[in-house]
Amino acid sequence: MKRLTLSTIALATSFAAPAMAADMARPAPAYKAPPPVYIFNWSGCYIGGNAGGMWVQKDYSLTSINSAFGGIVFANPVDFGGHDANSWLAGVQAGCNYQAPGSNWVIGIQGDYDWANADGSHADPFGGLTTLQSNTKSLASVTGRIGYAWDRFLGYVKGGGAWERDDYTWFVTAAPGILTSASETRGGWTVGVGGEYAFTDWLSGFVEYDYYWFGTRSIAFPVGPLDVNFDIKERKSVVKAGLNFRFGGGGPVAAKY
Repeated sequence: MKRLTLSTIALATSFAAPAMAADMARPAPAYKAPPPVYIFNWSGCYIGGNAGGMWVQKDYSLTSINSAFGGIVFANPVDFGGHDANSWLAGVQAGCNYQAPGSNWVIGIQGDYDWANADGSHADPFGGLTTLQSNTKSLASVTGRIGYAWDRFLGYVKGGGAWERDDYTWFVTAAPGILTSASETRGGWTVGVGGEYAFTDWLSGFVEYDYYWFGTRSIAFPVGPLDVNFDIKERKSVVKAGLNFRFGGGGPVAAKY
């Protein structure tokens, strides 16, 4: 019995030894690194177009009446009412972004110019004998931007200087016809927030909201030998969407491990 057991062990060893030797001679499988992950980079410049809507609020206060022979200055400005003006808006924008490699933060600068036709009016609060009308013709801004990128999506905030062109008319309500007119180019500031998505390496689309503050400015309306001076306070809200054509950098970069 003991001889049979030893014979069985010897026979099993003779079969196992070549298999173990073959396993030891076979090289270990080589490690294969995972394929690189490509992350979009927002660096570069762009130019594009936009369209949207604009909402304007204007408040009028009568401050003085002047002539060559003197005038009247009101100790307290007389409230002359106000009106809202709504309009389409369309224009162009251009700018540049920079995103440091390995960072999600994006900084940039942008300029834009939009045409509009925001027309509004209201009757004066003293019997409604006259009507005051305004028309915002254009809107422009130069802003700095800072955003945070999730690959091809960029969320951002912006702020900077703004300018607008306004035309005014003042006429007798019962007999429409211009009593007097005035115009101005006014400066102010703007802040906004938006989101942008890169559809391809060279084309992206955005949606944003912008708030504009133009403060109070004194506007003179000539009426015969008189200058009737109104303080006009104004603020605006704009919602717009657009497309940007990108060039000069950006595109996907391989993530490092």
